[in-house]
Amino acid sequence: MQMVERKTKETDIKCKVSLQADGKTNIDTGIGFFDHMLEAFSKHSGIDIYLICKGDLHIDNHHSVEDCGIVLGKALKEAIFPIDAIERFGNSGVVMDEALVSCDLDLSNRAYLYIDLGIIGNIGNFESELIEEFFRALVNSFGITLHLQKIRGANKHHISEACFKAFGVAIKRALKPSGQKGTPSTKGVL
Repeated sequence: MQMVERKTKETDIKCKVSLQADGKTNIDTGIGFFDHMLEAFSKHSGIDIYLICKGDLHIDNHHSVEDCGIVLGKALKEAIFPIDAIERFGNSGVVMDEALVSCDLDLSNRAYLYIDLGIIGNIGNFESELIEEFFRALVNSFGITLHLQKIRGANKHHISEACFKAFGVAIKRALKPSGQKGTPSTKGVL
């Protein structure tokens, strides 16, 4: 898989993914909690991720998190599309202690995000609203329909991690072979 790169005044990012893999990572964004979430996604999706980000963390985490979403979404799009003979739709519910998060997605080649995690405040030094910023950037550059919803839970770390794991499991299910030939669409194309 080819390296996807993005260099701006705010960030310098290199990313590569492999679908024929087992969830190995080399992730360094300079944001420990975010690295942990991306590693959880990789492990549960079975997608290897190489992602190195040098960002303007002296300002805050926003630019790095959002731009990582853009770059990872583009890398996944290049690895997956054009899709053929896969399930296309995936869903999962992941629990972490008291938390339960639902993820439903469609590798539709159309960007749409619904997210309702109900997290307010920081998780360590990570601003919780950046989870939505990350997924919005990823969805827009990946071109998928994604719904993420907290069913229950109180612990912000548990809810966040269940979200990234649920996303990983749903992607893994969407990429399973369908046993049918052609594009999985009544339109004949995505």
